[in-house]
Amino acid sequence: MKTQLIALTVVLALLPLGCATRTATEGGTGMKPIFDGKMLDGWAPKGGTAEYRVEDGCIVGKTVEGSPNTFLCTTRDYADFVLEFEVKCDVELNSGCQIRSHVFEKDFTDEKKRVRKAGTVYGYQCEIMHTGGNAGNFWDEARQAKWWDDFSKKPDAVKAFKDNEWNHYRIVAQGDHMRSWVNGVPAADFRDATDASGFIGLQVHGIKKGTGPFQVRWKNVRIRELKAGEKVE
Repeated sequence: MKTQLIALTVVLALLPLGCATRTATEGGTGMKPIFDGKMLDGWAPKGGTAEYRVEDGCIVGKTVEGSPNTFLCTTRDYADFVLEFEVKCDVELNSGCQIRSHVFEKDFTDEKKRVRKAGTVYGYQCEIMHTGGNAGNFWDEARQAKWWDDFSKKPDAVKAFKDNEWNHYRIVAQGDHMRSWVNGVPAADFRDATDASGFIGLQVHGIKKGTGPFQVRWKNVRIRELKAGEKVE
């Protein structure tokens, strides 16, 4: 009996500390949801006709044959921030998360002579794709058509994404400095001053005729806006 009482006392003594630690971790980060798990208020589709819906607390994006790249975008702009989310994508599909992005007001011809129609989304896109690719790297969507970082020198980043699993992304945009982590592994790290602010967009990529439909899911989409000069590791 004495042994049982001692064990119970230890458990009770540790319980408040554990709860306090967890609460401090969850509440002290300053991260705020920009998707409540129920509605798509504060979001709007741009660029294509892919389907977006809410299911089981997730944003679900579904391909539509014949549609160009589609993005579910925040209805307000963000400048400096920490963005986190979890994503699960069909292996046959690649996706991405736009930051500081915009839409072309009129037709635009990129550096490879490709015409981008008015209404096309462009800007920094953090890549979501299969293991062994450029997951976590940034693609300059619909503009310069280039990768912003070189993953040939980052073998850990190349392997960080896990197929058929939920993957945690962390993106930090601060001044001209952009960084990303995939499942806690450092990924992209580059500087560019082209866009200081813009919307956030969740991509459903266009697909080839006769393929699909494919889906991508996001959950726990949260953000913390940064103050000027704030340190972020």
